Amino acid sequence: MFAAVALAGSLALSGSLTVAAPAAAATRTAVFAGGCFWSVEKFFEATPGVVTAVSGYSGGTTANPTYENHRGHLEAVKVTYDPAKVSYAQLVEKFYRNIDPTDPAGQFCDKGPSYRTAVFVANDAERQIAEAEKAKVEKLLGARVTVATRVAAPFWNAEAYHQDYAKKNPAHYERYRIGCRRDQSLKAVWAGR
Repeated sequence: MFAAVALAGSLALSGSLTVAAPAAAATRTAVFAGGCFWSVEKFFEATPGVVTAVSGYSGGTTANPTYENHRGHLEAVKVTYDPAKVSYAQLVEKFYRNIDPTDPAGQFCDKGPSYRTAVFVANDAERQIAEAEKAKVEKLLGARVTVATRVAAPFWNAEAYHQDYAKKNPAHYERYRIGCRRDQSLKAVWAGR
């Protein structure tokens, strides 16, 4: 009987102390390929409204790709975001401003098929947003934009040593970024726009 009374008292007590937690905001994901995933991840992690940015591979047919074997895949970043704080359209616009959208061979000093650019879209609404931004950028730059709009494909996380690379290896990342002339190249593409 004591156990039943103690349990009932415990339930009553816990019921009186229960505080409703606020409902978690619904998040969404978007996937962007913008050359080396270290830079794209770093950029999106600093974007207000972005919850996480994860480096990985997408667009190819090989399951479980690795850095040493991701032929056919693009280096990509999966962005989890709070749509109450940043819209998909804003993310696409920010993505374009962080790359050279006119380079068909890759980005900055990273050239080759896995460094090409793309916006992976999950539905028709995202496709319309991505295509509208592409048209806007082509008009703004007066040049052909080579960023592909692709149907969302499976996303494979990159190895742990690639995640948060700029945070974990700041000196090496800075040498890479400076050596690739990333900042100067972005300024040249987007100056006055």
